[in-house]
Amino acid sequence: MNAAGVRMVVTRARSPGTGASLRPGGEKAAPLRSGEAAAEGRKSYSPVKRRRKARRLSVAYEASEGEEGEGAERLQAPSWQPQDWRRQLDNIRTMRSGKDAPVDQLGAEHCFDPSASPKVQRYQVLLSLMLSSQTKDQVTAGAMQRLRARGLTVDSILQTDDSTLGTLIYPVGFWRSKVKYIKQTTAILQQRYGGDIPASVAELVALPGVGPKMAHLAMAVAWGTVSGIAVDTHVHRIANRLRWTKEATRSPEETRRALEEWLPRELWREINGLLVGFGQQTCLPVRPRCQACLNRALCPAARGL
Repeated sequence: MNAAGVRMVVTRARSPGTGASLRPGGEKAAPLRSGEAAAEGRKSYSPVKRRRKARRLSVAYEASEGEEGEGAERLQAPSWQPQDWRRQLDNIRTMRSGKDAPVDQLGAEHCFDPSASPKVQRYQVLLSLMLSSQTKDQVTAGAMQRLRARGLTVDSILQTDDSTLGTLIYPVGFWRSKVKYIKQTTAILQQRYGGDIPASVAELVALPGVGPKMAHLAMAVAWGTVSGIAVDTHVHRIANRLRWTKEATRSPEETRRALEEWLPRELWREINGLLVGFGQQTCLPVRPRCQACLNRALCPAARGL
C-alpha cells in the first residue's frame, strides 16, 4: 500500500467506567450507590478478582483525496516490466496492420457457422480449438468445413461413429486422440450442460482434450469474457525472445502466468492474435526474419543477447 496516500487512524476501544455495567441492550446501567454496593459485596461468598481487560486498538485506513478509483490501480502496479516493451508492441502492431496472417482468416473466431444458434456456435468454437492443437490453422479450418457440411452439433457428433469422425478431421495433429476427446467431451456437454459449453475456465479445462490456452480462447470468443492470456507455442516463443518474462519459461502455461504478472489487463485479449500472426509471418520458429523485423534493434534474441 502506498504510504504517501494513506492516513492511519488509531483509536482505543474504551471499557465502561468504574461502577457502571452494560445491560443486554448495550445501555449503561446507573452506578451503584454505596449501600447497594455493600449489599452486593455481601452476596458474593468467594470474591473473584476481576481481570483487567486488555485494551484493543482499532486501526482504520482512510484514503486521501484523489486516491479512490485510480488508487486501486496504482496498488496493483507491477514491480517489474520488460525494457522497451511498449515500443516493441507498437512495432508489432505496425507489422501486423495488414491482418493477413493465417490466424486472421482461419482462427477460432472464423470457424463457426454464423447462422447457427448461439449455443451451437459456442460448441463449434470449442471443437475448432480442440482440433487446432499442434495443427496449422489451414488444416483446422478444412476439418471444420467438412464437419459443418454434415451439420456440426452435439447430437450429430454423438451419432457419428469414430471411424467417420476420424476421416472428417484427418489430417489434424493427433487425430486419433482427438476423436476420443471430442466424443467424451461432447457426451459430457450433453449430460451436464444441456448441450452448451461451460462458462468458466475451471470447468472447461476439466473437459477431456481441453487445455488452458483453449479454455481462455473459448471464454473470449464464445462467451466474450477475458479470463486470461491465451498462450500457444507462438506466444511462448516470442515472449521469451523479447524477454517479456522476468526469467526464461519452459512451457506456455508458465509463460501465461509470467505475462499476466505485468501486462496490462486491457491488452490480454489482443496479445494472442497479435503475436500468433507475428509468429506465423516474421518471428518464425526456425530462421526468423529478423532483417525484416522492426524490432531487430530492440530484440535481445536478434542482437544475440
